[in-house]
Amino acid sequence: MKTINIYALTRIEKPADLTRYDRQMSGRNHFLKIKDWEIRGLKALTTHLYDMTGDFSCLNFYYSFTIPKLGKEFDLLRINRDTIINIELKSHSISDERIKYQLQLNRNYLASLNRSIRSYTYLSNEDRLFRLSNSGNLIEADWDTLCRDILGQDDCIEENIEQFFKEEKYLISPLTDPERFLKGNYFLTSQQKDIKKQILTNIRNPHKGIMQMQGFMGLPGTGKTLLLYDIAMELSSGSRRVCVLHFGSFPDEMRMLDSRLKRVDFYACAELYRLPVPEGYSCIFVDEGHRMSKELLDELISVNQERKIPVIISYDYEAIISPYERPDDTGELIDSLPDFIRYRLTNRIRMNSELSSYICCVMNYKGTHRMKAYPSVSLYYANDTEEADIILNDCTKNGYIHISDNSLATCREFTRVVMTIDSAFYYDEDGFLRSSDTPENKNTGHNVRRLFHGLNRAQSALSIIVINNPDVFDVLLTIAQGH
Repeated sequence: MKTINIYALTRIEKPADLTRYDRQMSGRNHFLKIKDWEIRGLKALTTHLYDMTGDFSCLNFYYSFTIPKLGKEFDLLRINRDTIINIELKSHSISDERIKYQLQLNRNYLASLNRSIRSYTYLSNEDRLFRLSNSGNLIEADWDTLCRDILGQDDCIEENIEQFFKEEKYLISPLTDPERFLKGNYFLTSQQKDIKKQILTNIRNPHKGIMQMQGFMGLPGTGKTLLLYDIAMELSSGSRRVCVLHFGSFPDEMRMLDSRLKRVDFYACAELYRLPVPEGYSCIFVDEGHRMSKELLDELISVNQERKIPVIISYDYEAIISPYERPDDTGELIDSLPDFIRYRLTNRIRMNSELSSYICCVMNYKGTHRMKAYPSVSLYYANDTEEADIILNDCTKNGYIHISDNSLATCREFTRVVMTIDSAFYYDEDGFLRSSDTPENKNTGHNVRRLFHGLNRAQSALSIIVINNPDVFDVLLTIAQGH
């Protein structure tokens, strides 16, 4: 996205021409919906600034920029090498506290750019300007101060603002970045916030006094664990204690969270046959719920009904995998529970769309997820395990994490991931990837799921080594070439 001159923008009278002009000059890929009050307020602000500066060029701003995937919007931004100017537009009277809260929240988002931040709000119906001081106090500002800040910015960055707002700065996994999670250095997407709000509302206002079971599902990388743990943190305030039942691997990062969060108890449940849920918890959280056995799910339902305690379940969406490769899919059982309140996370926030598309195509090459190119995917062919080891060693030297078992295929994310596909894999007539028994491989029923979850641990780059399987290699290469 590029800056747009707000003086030039506000000279246009026809609403349709205004939105067309904005799209052309800003380079955004959609038409912006601009309300009448917004353009009136922007025009009043522009009049003040131009009358005092007489400088047309200093009125270039990023207008109505939204951080990708987070949905956080800024009305006006100017950025140079050491300063950011943020101006928010309001058309009607709002409380000082609300103005202060928004400017402080904006400052928190902008802090990752490591620049001095000048924060303003213009209240157009009262023609008043406010500023957030460096100490965090809201004060009424004069136009001279704002104009000095603007004129003091030289060599402003005029395009590609997205480079400053990479999602990894804001969107984390509690198990990949436990320290950042514990310090609260993360943000939820607008979709995560909506789901959180609805879940908390249902808990605080139960239907007819019944504590219904709730949960959310989504593909790997949609931020389920972050949302689950964030809600757990909120519900563990005061004297209340909650527990998290985790059905994946139990890494050191989870032990750190268990030791540091005094009112949240974590239990490793992957190998258990009974639920470890003693009395005294105000809420039960279930992570990796799709890995839970039917017997443990039945026990969880009993606990919910007998103790009248809310249960929140996070689980993966595995429908993209062949149904024959997930015969014990507990996710489908959870979906079918009577009165279960389900939400779905749809945005892949910790994986680029390219890798997400490729993985979906690997699972079913007849699907509709295909892109034209996959530059972040590397494919290799090996005739035997000895050749595969040579390639694998080179990948690991270049920073790729080799995921070969379920302990790494759950929970954590890695910048680069490498996995192998051997001769046990094949594609069925419906285009689904399948796995069969071979003398070397007896793990039928789990290989495709392990591959799927392992590939989804990659954040930015993926390598696949195909071993002695020309048919599958041909399909993967065809997908990678966009055919």
